[in-house]
Amino acid sequence: MGRHILVIGGGAAGFFGAIACATANPRDRVTILEAATTVLNKVRISGGGRCNVTHHCFDPSLLVQHYPRGGKALRGAFNRFQPQDTIAWFEARGAKLKTEADGRVFPVSDDSETIIDTLVQEAMALGIHIRTRAAVKDIVKVGSQFHITLTQQSQPLVGDRVLLATGSSCQGYRLAARLGHTIIPPVPSLFTFQVDDPLLHERSGLSVQLVQATLKLPQPPPLTQSGAILVTHWGFSGPVVLKLSAWGARALAAHDYRGTLVVNWLPHLSLPQIQAELAACRTHAPKRAIANHCPFPLPRRLWSYWTTSVGIPAEQTWAHLSKKQLLALAEALHRGTFAIAGKGAFKEEFVTCGGVALKEVDFKTMASRCCEGLFLAGEILDIDGVTGGFNLQSAWTTGWIAGQGLAGGSTGTVSTGASTATLS
Repeated sequence: MGRHILVIGGGAAGFFGAIACATANPRDRVTILEAATTVLNKVRISGGGRCNVTHHCFDPSLLVQHYPRGGKALRGAFNRFQPQDTIAWFEARGAKLKTEADGRVFPVSDDSETIIDTLVQEAMALGIHIRTRAAVKDIVKVGSQFHITLTQQSQPLVGDRVLLATGSSCQGYRLAARLGHTIIPPVPSLFTFQVDDPLLHERSGLSVQLVQATLKLPQPPPLTQSGAILVTHWGFSGPVVLKLSAWGARALAAHDYRGTLVVNWLPHLSLPQIQAELAACRTHAPKRAIANHCPFPLPRRLWSYWTTSVGIPAEQTWAHLSKKQLLALAEALHRGTFAIAGKGAFKEEFVTCGGVALKEVDFKTMASRCCEGLFLAGEILDIDGVTGGFNLQSAWTTGWIAGQGLAGGSTGTVSTGASTATLS
């Protein structure tokens, strides 16, 4: 008989690690311990229930640019297992995937259960024991083995190697610290911005596909991102806001989620060009009401928000647009300024930055540098990506590499579907 491998955490990284280990060394006995009543819960809600499996970016040097924290550590890891491998792995097991226009990859079924079923069926086929309602209370290293105490079981489980893949669970961080690891204090990443502006809230639901947004805080230097923005009944959401929240996660937390958001609604035009377009309307449409005639490709309700905000009466015509009003309107379109009053949630997809310090993990195997026989994968690590499938990809990658490390000592090859990785 082989060793007993205990995987703490039944999420994406835990399942992928368990499957990779059982595939690489069938002699090992692998058990997944999940505290909840069901497994793969974050996979289930990913992408609004459709499961954003990964992102269609097959160049590791470009892929790592989507990780505010952990990109450098993932560079070598993505050379071993990257989105192309993820896609091939699932499709080889009957889960057909599709790539949408923005690069996000989903199952053709648009149902996360397709991904969950694939993982569970693969685990069961490999003889992996899946235990739910198995919350880990404590873990102790005794000689070369790990003794794991469950909250609802007096007799400890004994394992030869352990994979910690507990996501952003506080208990997971405690277990890692118990075994000697440093925990970088976790704070939220990927969230929306609250803006206390009733006039803006009335425009809830409107969106603009491309803006340039800048986050300004007392420290550090401003952060700028481009992308789509969505007006909500509490402020702003959309890809550009989520990217800013990820890259500015620590700075925003340090400033109690207060700051300034500056939005360039027309990034393809300079300020003088915007002023010229507005001035031209005084000649081309002198009798038309300014609030009803927008010379730019912007939603009408957004245009009326800005005309109202700068004090232009609803009935005022272009012929009566003063120079002061023109400059104020151009300024608002070029760098509209909003006070961020706090953070909101991003649906149910909670992501944190922080976790186990990366210098304490060997990314060739995902083995702990602090505790022999311990491996770590997924969000328990100080790694987080922007929205778009990047967080799940880091879970697949670190889980897959951890599986090889857990299998330890095996030789030969393991097929990923797209490429073949040599085990050491």
